[in-house]
Amino acid sequence: MAQSSKTNDPLLQPFQLKHLQLRNRIMSTSHACGLEEGGMPRERYQAYYEEKARGGIGLAMFGGSSNVAIDSPSVFQQLNVGVDEVIPHLQRLSERVHAHGAALMCQITHLGRRGESNKGAFLPTIAPSVVRETLHRSIPKEMEAHDFDRVIAAFAAAARRCQDGGLDGIETLSGAHLIGQFLSPATNHRIDAYGGSLENRCRFGLEVFEAIRKAVGDDFIVGFRFIVDEGHQAGLGFEDCVAIAKIFEASGMVDFFNAIYGRMDTQIGLAVDNMPGMSSPIAPWLDRAGAFKQEVSLPVFHAARITDIATARHAIREGMLDLVGMTRAHIADPYLVEKLEAGHEERIRPCVGATHCMSELRPACLHNPATGREAVLRHKIEPASRKRRVVVVGAGPAGLEAARVCGERGHEVVVFEAAAVPGGQVLLAAEAAWRNDIIAIADWRVSELARLGVDLRLNTFAEADDVLGEKPDLVVVATGGVPNLSWLPGHDHVISGWDILNGTAVPSDEVLVVDGTGRHVALSAAEYCHRKGARVSFAAIDESLAAEQAYSERVVWRKWVKEAGVPVSYEEQLKEVRSEGNRLIAVLQNELTGEISEVSTDQVVFDYGTMPAADVYFDLQSRSSNNGVTQLETSVAGASQHDVSSAGRAPEAFELHRIGDAVSSRNIHSAVLDALRLCQLA
Repeated sequence: MAQSSKTNDPLLQPFQLKHLQLRNRIMSTSHACGLEEGGMPRERYQAYYEEKARGGIGLAMFGGSSNVAIDSPSVFQQLNVGVDEVIPHLQRLSERVHAHGAALMCQITHLGRRGESNKGAFLPTIAPSVVRETLHRSIPKEMEAHDFDRVIAAFAAAARRCQDGGLDGIETLSGAHLIGQFLSPATNHRIDAYGGSLENRCRFGLEVFEAIRKAVGDDFIVGFRFIVDEGHQAGLGFEDCVAIAKIFEASGMVDFFNAIYGRMDTQIGLAVDNMPGMSSPIAPWLDRAGAFKQEVSLPVFHAARITDIATARHAIREGMLDLVGMTRAHIADPYLVEKLEAGHEERIRPCVGATHCMSELRPACLHNPATGREAVLRHKIEPASRKRRVVVVGAGPAGLEAARVCGERGHEVVVFEAAAVPGGQVLLAAEAAWRNDIIAIADWRVSELARLGVDLRLNTFAEADDVLGEKPDLVVVATGGVPNLSWLPGHDHVISGWDILNGTAVPSDEVLVVDGTGRHVALSAAEYCHRKGARVSFAAIDESLAAEQAYSERVVWRKWVKEAGVPVSYEEQLKEVRSEGNRLIAVLQNELTGEISEVSTDQVVFDYGTMPAADVYFDLQSRSSNNGVTQLETSVAGASQHDVSSAGRAPEAFELHRIGDAVSSRNIHSAVLDALRLCQLA
């Protein structure tokens, strides 16, 4: 592969934004990363952003939806820039980010009706008009004259705090937030000077920018994260947004536009349009952002599932954007720019669009467990002082990550994998129609193992003697699990979701899929069966569909169920399956009422998670120096397990651990987190 260089790669060219020179064209856009403490960006928050700066990013924007006023509450763990207490934290964050050569800006906003009246100070939400928001369920108060004065002053004071905090600039947000609620005819029904005509609907936003500029002066950079198309009939279309942009541009108060698309006031709008994930194509709104740039003279930035370098490079080379936002790509790999500069584009850990970083666990990446845990886990693995012989059993996500990290440490690593292809359950996950990209979690690690010279032995079912024959210093058992069905009366009549997805079982004409976990397996199997022409019905143990998944995944599955016409019943526990003639009878019990029902069908597909397939671990346990015990406190602290006492055991005994689903049925993030915790200092 031809190496990139600063002299010819458009992504690595500097960009002049007023007086500020950015070292490259790559940015991370503002997001509520979930690491705030009491509304303040303390140590974990700062370490998260410092890592991006250390990795070479040009501009780091932080503080998604940072609140400027007391009636804009924290509903998804935002910062509070409405109080002076934030200033010293901003100063320290600025020092840390600037020390690595990156610029730093914050997003400030008032949520308006997007707030919740039962959060924060329990105050009424405010908006231009009394129009309820679907997503956050708020029925707002219509703003009065004194509300305008108070909120405009709050914006100005918040901007000044950011300036005092040493930042390079700020941006405000339109979209579904208060300024955007005034701009959109869907939410602004006023008949006074702030409603009606397009010019009137711009008035509040212009007054906010005027007050901000008066507070911070001309040298501080002030931008607008700006909706370029709301994407629904009642809202703003592209032509409307261009006209509004030209009004703000002509005011002289705005220094850049950060283009966004779609609505944020519904779950489907937020998850599919505004912050698209794996179910959407790459860069779905890049063309629209590029068309917007042709209509304005200010610099234009944009981020929305621009996850790969080729797409980002195209956006800059073709003049579609001035800066390209690779926000989730940096959550997956904060050293993206450093690798690009070194000519190692192929080594960038890919964002697969799983939106795990948008879940309640944010900013945790599905397959980069160090993100958000920078205080205890390492993105860059340090070489070990002593080379060890490491045997990893299993090449699913946990085993591949353990082998990768040990390889980075400089250890001699052997991986045994029983299957012909590495990847474990990731291979099954990629069979769902909209989840194909998840295969990159395995592919990237396999590529890294090849680079590191790890000995990956496929089609090799390793038993204890095979492991011992390698004379290991460390053994990591990552053998995963097998479908947990044997407890169910009549389990011989049941097919696992795995067997459907891997092609072992062929869908019948009529299939009942029962979900006992709220994870992806059952729904993926249902989608597969439907795609193959089966009549599918679905029963879930939970009160809602896909209960254990991120909200953006849940809404995609709900949309699919609706479009496919799959009947769904909730809070149903599968109790038994029996045969009657050529039919199967599934016995279900309702979790709420205890009522028993029976469903007659051709085929029952069931997912209830996995049971550990860890025989090799138990066979090796008594022969290990640590009896196979992983010290949990040590693991969580990111410290070395290697000092575990081996008193009374043979000096040649090896250290033994098991990780991932070989311990218990969990998910990819948990599996790779186990591996990194264990191996980063192994």
